Amino acid sequence: MQKEIVIETRGPGLYEFTGAVADWVTGDGLVTLLVQHTSASLLIQENADPDVKVDLMGFFGRLVPRGDDPSMTWMRHVMEGPDDMPAHIKAALLPVSLQIPVADGRLRLGTWQGIYLVEHRDAPHRRRVAAQFLRA
Repeated sequence: MQKEIVIETRGPGLYEFTGAVADWVTGDGLVTLLVQHTSASLLIQENADPDVKVDLMGFFGRLVPRGDDPSMTWMRHVMEGPDDMPAHIKAALLPVSLQIPVADGRLRLGTWQGIYLVEHRDAPHRRRVAAQFLRA
């Protein structure tokens, strides 16, 4: 069984879509998710304290600054703006696919875990996540 999940973003951040996956799976099996973009990522991360998302985005921004930062003058791929190549780098470092076991129609996530799309670009985007559920 396959599905496409569309996530509207408003710029950099973590966008939770756990519910869209949880509402779709049934029985026992394995769900696989793949973000279909080269400048976004997927993460399983804490969904209780919103400060976790803020801190993660702050860390990613320090780890890979925007292209107009003086430390990034070595970049060659700059035609799509100062946020583009850093977004590709972040997507290369973070997962772009996830697999999550399902038992009795429930995602086997931990108590405080949620599924997130991580938007690395500055502008709003319409991101697509391909989902496949294989029943056990």
